[in-house]
Amino acid sequence: MINAADVSSRDEPATSAKNTVTLRPDHPLIHFHGRWDSAPGTWWAGSGFKLHVAGLKSLVLNLGSHTTAPLVAVGFSIDYAPFVTVNVSAGANIIPLPASISGKKNSSVLRLNVEGWQNNRIHLESVELNAGAQVLPYKPSELAFQFIGDSLTAGQYNVQGVVSSWGFLTAEAFKAEYTINAQPGACLTDQLCWGNYHGISYQYFKTEDTGYYYTTDHNYTTDWAFKRDISPTHVVLHIGANDNAYNITGDAFVTTYLGFLERLRKLYPQQPFFVFTPWGWPSADGSVGYYYDGRYAEIVQKRKKLGDKQIYLVDTTGWVGWDDVYHDNTHPNEQGHRRVAAQFGAWLEKWGLRPKKSWPTST
Repeated sequence: MINAADVSSRDEPATSAKNTVTLRPDHPLIHFHGRWDSAPGTWWAGSGFKLHVAGLKSLVLNLGSHTTAPLVAVGFSIDYAPFVTVNVSAGANIIPLPASISGKKNSSVLRLNVEGWQNNRIHLESVELNAGAQVLPYKPSELAFQFIGDSLTAGQYNVQGVVSSWGFLTAEAFKAEYTINAQPGACLTDQLCWGNYHGISYQYFKTEDTGYYYTTDHNYTTDWAFKRDISPTHVVLHIGANDNAYNITGDAFVTTYLGFLERLRKLYPQQPFFVFTPWGWPSADGSVGYYYDGRYAEIVQKRKKLGDKQIYLVDTTGWVGWDDVYHDNTHPNEQGHRRVAAQFGAWLEKWGLRPKKSWPTST
């Protein structure tokens, strides 16, 4: 983990301001993903941006006052290498680049994502590149996953948060774009759950995640303009653990889930929907605690009876064992997330989806 502030003094930028290339948030070649408000600032784990740059030698991220204080962890990757955690804060942040950049003749792809499931806001003022750098168009992958869930999808408790979550790993393995709308503690049902004042069935349609309520500079919600998204090619849902914890009845949960799917189908009329069953809560004795037994299959069957031919049940029984979870809270650990990603990847390939052979924006 790197603190950007430690790379160089805030009073001594790594590059001279003379002739540097400064990109404001409205620059057309910054490829944003996830949910950004008008500041612009990030909401939801995994939101960020991508840049395709020729002649890259240095990178400074200038962040505004709405950035999480004192630090916020972002995952940074260059040329599709594994993500490295960099701690950034309001002000000028010099992002360390790998030595391989020096003297590189080809262009580079920079990817940046906020990692945390909370305290994950960056307020982008500008991106500063070295003199002579040329920003090129970023061509997104033809595959794009939309993941919807709770802590089991957000990567809660993992050192790198969402960057090491099963959804993110699945997208990386398939060389796909992704958006992850997952909030720990949130029910699907629109009610108070573990401090979340709204459920995902409400919050998914908002710019802000469910933590908006506690954010003093922005404690309100705004409708999300879905036209800003790359339309997903595949939608994946894994949710319900918190509804069960709050004693939402099976019948009520099915009704809420069906209503949510109906709204999603209006946004995504042709995309396949993959509905995960719970992999449950493993115990040291080998037993696993499940919830809403049979209800997810019921949801899928009811959608099919309504004429939905693009909805599929993903049976995750046995995907996660005792060694795959943190023993004090039974959420997937890094190994568990990798295992789920591998299992789901195999399921998808059997279903008929193949990983892309390469990323479309070459370096």
